[in-house]
Order: sequence, then C-alpha cells, then structure tokens
Amino acid sequence: MNPEATAAHPVFCTIVPPHVLDKLARLDDPDRSRRALSTLEHDALQRTRRRITTVRALAAPTGAPSDKPNRTIYDAKHQEVLPGKKVHAETDKPSKDASVNRAHAGLGATFELYLKVYGRHSIDDSGLPLNATVHYGENYDNAFWDGQRMVFGDGDNDLFLDFTIPVDVIGHELTHGVTQHTANLDYFGQSGALNESMSDVFGALIKQYALGQNASQADWLIGAGLLGPNVTGEALRSMKAPGTAYDDDVLGKDPQPATMDHYVKTSRDNGGVHINSGIPNHAFYLLATDLGGNAWERAGQIWYDTLTGGELDKDAQFADFARLTVAAARTKYGEGAELQALLKAWSQVGVPTG
Repeated sequence: MNPEATAAHPVFCTIVPPHVLDKLARLDDPDRSRRALSTLEHDALQRTRRRITTVRALAAPTGAPSDKPNRTIYDAKHQEVLPGKKVHAETDKPSKDASVNRAHAGLGATFELYLKVYGRHSIDDSGLPLNATVHYGENYDNAFWDGQRMVFGDGDNDLFLDFTIPVDVIGHELTHGVTQHTANLDYFGQSGALNESMSDVFGALIKQYALGQNASQADWLIGAGLLGPNVTGEALRSMKAPGTAYDDDVLGKDPQPATMDHYVKTSRDNGGVHINSGIPNHAFYLLATDLGGNAWERAGQIWYDTLTGGELDKDAQFADFARLTVAAARTKYGEGAELQALLKAWSQVGVPTG
C-alpha cells in the first residue's frame, strides 16, 4: 500500500447526495428550495471545515479495547452548534426522546457487527468512543459523519423524515470512519464511488445483521423509511436494482447505474461518487444473493478483507478493487463457489478482474 494511504485524508460525506439537493434548490417552490439551499450551504461549510481542520490525535489505548461500545448522545436543540448538550450516556436508561434512542441503538448495531463478525473494535479497531448529535439545525435535511461524531437532522417532514430512522444510514456514515482508518480511499471519481459503496455495503449488512435477515430476505435498500410522505419512492438507493429507488416529480429519478455500460461521467458530486457507487453496490448484491445465507459472512468477509488488507491504494479504481476481491476470496475460500460467484458478479456489472 502507498504509505500516504495511512495518513488522514478527511472526507465529509452526507447521506443525501449533493445532486439531489441541487435539484431541490432550483425548484419554483420557495419553501422547498429554501430548505435545500440552506442544507447545501451548511454542507459546503462543513466540508470546508473538515478539509482545513487537522484531525486531532487520539490518545493511545492503555490496554486491550473493550468488547462493549462507549456511546454518548448530544442534543443540538435545533442549533448548528456541535456537539450540543450531552443527554445520554452508555449506561443511561432509554430516553423519552425517540431520536436519542434510535441514535444510541444504531451506534450499537454498527459496533456489534464489526466486533462480532469481523473482530473489529469500533471504527478505528482501537475502541474509539461513538458519539452522535441529534436535532441538528432547523429542518436540516441530512446526516453526516464529521470525523468525530455522527450528526442527524430532523428532516423537514415533507421530503425527508428524521435521519435517525434508518439504521443503515447510521452504519453507512460510521463506515466512512472505518474506510478512513484503513484504505482511506480518495473521495473523487471511482475511488470515491468505492468509498461510498463501502458505506452502502456495510450499512446494508448492519441492518441485515440487526434484523437477522439473510440475503434473500433483505430489501437491499439504503435509507428505507427516510423519504417523506410527499415523495414517490422507497429509499435513497437500491443495491438490488440501482436506478429504481425513487422516481419523483420533485426529487427526480434515481440516477444510479447498475453496470459499467451506463457509467456516468460528471464533474458534479466529486465525479459522481454517489451515482456510480451503484455499480460495485450491485456487484456485492449479486455475489451475496448468489451465495445465499447471511450476506455478512462470506460476501461481507471478502469485502472486509479487501478494505482492510493493506493492498487497496487510496486512488483505487473499480478494476483494482475487483482484482483484490478475487485475491481475498482465493486466500479465504480457495477456488470454490465463493470465487466463481464473485467472478460472475463482476462480469455481470462489466468490471474486469484480470
């Protein structure tokens, strides 16, 4: 691996992609366009702040990391001040605030999958405390990981609901932290789409693990339950059928491609990181459903080993990642069904593995 890959390259990712908010900001509806523009302006400020702020060094652990999560929830009380007021600690009883409880549970579900399935102690593998802030801003239509904490808006109750609702959104954002501490994929073009796809894959696995769903039972949707009552759609993205998650007069149509035949070349959204992530997402879905059983086991293990194995360069392209998944599958499972299903999945989405 390139030595620079282990250095901190701060990524600011929001679960609602900029291309969706851009479209909303240009609406004739003044209320909706105002909310979208406000969210975009806020996200741009946070993105700049994330880029120019030095990541604080964390104290080295004094012993073996705990097998228990260390979660703290804060309440921003609709202000844009972080972290806000501390309202819930790890050992506290459930709150009267449903957003607090959902954030606490989602952080725990993420911690549990990484520990129980992959032996990873929190997102940095050293027991990093997991913090979150709820009720951020007024009608803030997004959620993000800022390198130190999860931050959730309440949504506008029109196009988007409370961002603590989908557990996969929480898992998605925290997985950006896992990627930051491992391959540290550049957030542009195909490497950025891989960064996004990693978060979608493990976000989906966190939801499936929490619900006890196998690959055939899962919905393979990212952000199901997040879209508001006035939106025609079921989620932000679909790994099963990229491009079908929503088709709405206001939000527009889901632009994700499922194969390289429809790869989107764009300078927007950091080179289409939230769009072209549909291709590796679909490859994972094809692999997991072909293998059957629990997706976090064989399919998830191949993806985890590739992300954390030390060979994935920070500027990796889809073909680089695919080639390394093949090597990881051979190392773990030999020449059996896992490898054959993997080669077939990459072939179906048009990504070479040679």
